[in-house]
Amino acid sequence: MKFRPLHDRVLVKRLESEEKTAGGIIIPDTAKEKPMQGEVVAVGSGTRGEDGKLVALDVKAGDRILFGKWSGTEVKIDGDDLLIMKESDILGVLA
Repeated sequence: MKFRPLHDRVLVKRLESEEKTAGGIIIPDTAKEKPMQGEVVAVGSGTRGEDGKLVALDVKAGDRILFGKWSGTEVKIDGDDLLIMKESDILGVLA
């Protein structure tokens, strides 16, 4: 893929949600909520601080992250459904 986000933007691929509940009930596609976990595919170069220096982002490609339900903009790149969001929309990194 030849796409690089700009500034403090991050390209994220959603992780698949569970097909079954803890009790073993299978969830149909129409009842599933969009997962709020994803994997960072690419990151921008960062933002400029007040002193003019480039401040790198805290996340990097390959990180698993949590984000808000309505975060980001959905895009389709090379047939993949991805999200572009600002780093500030990311709630945290999963260890």
